[in-house]
Amino acid sequence: MPRILKLHPGPPRELDLKGAYLAHRLHELGTAQAPFVYANFVSSLDGRIAVRDPATGEGRMPEGLTSGSDYRLLLELQAQADCLITHGGYLRAIADGHLDDILQIGTRDFNRDLAQWRADNGLAPQPAVLVASGSLDFPIPDSLARHGQRVIVATGDNAPADRAAELRGRGYEVVTAGRGRAVEGGPLVRALGGLGFRSLFMLSGPRMLETMLRDDALSRLYVTIAHRLIGGESVHTLIDGPELGAKGRLRMEELHYDSAAPDGCGQWFARFEPLREG
Repeated sequence: MPRILKLHPGPPRELDLKGAYLAHRLHELGTAQAPFVYANFVSSLDGRIAVRDPATGEGRMPEGLTSGSDYRLLLELQAQADCLITHGGYLRAIADGHLDDILQIGTRDFNRDLAQWRADNGLAPQPAVLVASGSLDFPIPDSLARHGQRVIVATGDNAPADRAAELRGRGYEVVTAGRGRAVEGGPLVRALGGLGFRSLFMLSGPRMLETMLRDDALSRLYVTIAHRLIGGESVHTLIDGPELGAKGRLRMEELHYDSAAPDGCGQWFARFEPLREG
C-alpha cells in the first residue's frame, strides 16, 4: 500500500495510505439526535466529477480520474457508516451494468480487513441502505438481500402513492422526507436519526450534496482532486442549481498529497467542514 504526504495541518510528514481515513473515527462523531453526515467526491482540476455519455445520456466517470488509492479511501469512509445514502439513478446504473455495485463492505479479498474493522468497532456487518427517489422507479439489487442489509426508501410527499404502497408491500420501509417529489437534506437526516442511525455516508450526487448544504445538514466533505484537466461540453460538477451563497462556505481541515496516482499525475485528498452562519 502506498504512502502519502500529510501537508496540513503541518508539519508535513509521511504516513501509510491504508488507515488514513479510518483514523477519523467517523462512527463515533454522531448521535441519533444529531447524525454525522459525510460525503466523498472525486474531481479534476477543472471541477469535473462526471461526463455525460452521449449514447446513454447517463453520467460516467472520466478515464484517469480515479485510482486504487482513492478507492481504498472511499471504502474506508464507507466502512464507518451505519447507513449509506444513495439514489434511484445509481441503482438503475447498477442494473444496466454502467456502474459497479459497491453497497457492501469487506466482501472481497483486498478489503476484508474492513469487515474485521467494523466487527472490532461494534458496527453491524453491513450498513443499511437508504434510497432517495422522487419517482420511486428503480430496481433493488439482489446483493442487499444476500447480505441482510436493511433497505429504507425516502421520497417526497407527492411521490406516486401506488409505487410507495408496492415497496411497502415488498417489505421495504418508506419514509417521507421532503415537499413535492424531491428528497430534502434536513428532513432526511432527521428521519434517519429517528430510526437510530448515527453515521450517514452519501454515495450520491450533486443534488443530494446541494440539499444537505442548504439545510445545514452536512457535517464533512471529502474531495479527492486529481491533477489533470478533463474538459468536455456536457459535464457534471460538485454542485448544480442556484448559487449557494453563504451555505457554500467550507474550511479545509486536512490535506494529503499522493504524488504517483492516478496515472502519474498526482492527487490531493482534502477534508472540508462547513462553516455555519453566525
